[in-house]
Amino acid sequence: MASILPASNRSMRPDRNTYDGKSFVHVKNPYLDTMDEDILYHLDLGTKTHNLPEMFGDVKFVCVGGSPNRMKAFALFMHKELGPVEGGEDIEDICAGTDRYCMFKTGPVLCISHGMGVPSISIMLHELIKLLHHARCCDVTMIRMGTSGGIGIAPGSVVITDTAVDSFFKPQFEQVILDNVVTRSTELDKELAEELFNCSKKIPNFPALIGHTMCTYDFYEGQGRLDGALCSFSRENKLDYLTRAYKAGVRNIEMESTVFAAMCRLCGLKAAVVCVTLLDRLHGDQINLSHDVLAEYQQRPQLLISNFIKKKLGLCDIS
Repeated sequence: MASILPASNRSMRPDRNTYDGKSFVHVKNPYLDTMDEDILYHLDLGTKTHNLPEMFGDVKFVCVGGSPNRMKAFALFMHKELGPVEGGEDIEDICAGTDRYCMFKTGPVLCISHGMGVPSISIMLHELIKLLHHARCCDVTMIRMGTSGGIGIAPGSVVITDTAVDSFFKPQFEQVILDNVVTRSTELDKELAEELFNCSKKIPNFPALIGHTMCTYDFYEGQGRLDGALCSFSRENKLDYLTRAYKAGVRNIEMESTVFAAMCRLCGLKAAVVCVTLLDRLHGDQINLSHDVLAEYQQRPQLLISNFIKKKLGLCDIS
């Protein structure tokens, strides 16, 4: 049986990332210093081919989400909200040389797609965190935005995650490294969650709450759906499980939050997860919304995060 190793919050080398009152991005890999070049393959960037400090050194907010189209839409929205910037009305996909992820930058805001599920976002986060480190970014806030299935709350509600939990409702992320199971904490920044929640109160007709988010490795059986190609449990089993999740504080389900929380926490990044719910899983498994309603729901996390960023930049007064 593989041993279970506790997650370490200590760096593998002396911390040279925080000084002069600024919080720089930690990297927990002593081998990076020995590399002549670091190729961020899935982002189509590298330390020798690109001037990363010049390109990204001013980044203060990183917003990530699964869909490339939604992340481009959010980047265009921020492009307009932040006022006149160079580049005109359109923005360029920095990762256009790869078909894995898309990346857009507007002022101090970096927007990146991460695909669906833990493996996809994990790969992106490794290279993104190294990018922020090589660019010498400081005081960076990371926010994942997305869609999710709600538990016991109305569709359209925006859940601001306080803690990401696994399928056993535990605040941890388990990863097999070599032949060991490593567990890492998935607590998110409580003050950041409260700031986002307070921002939501200033938006008219904007249902929002703070709660636990459950992260699963699968969209169908892993989330207790009855409508997949396989189903090995009864309707009663499903409702019992989701009811227990609700009692444990879970208010929505998605597929990326645990690894996002764990990696950001270990690398010294303030992080938040903001997801809108598209249905109440206690009442069904399939999303049955009109195109217009779905589009409006999907824009809710974008609106909240945009207001939060503008407030932090002093561009609007929603205190």
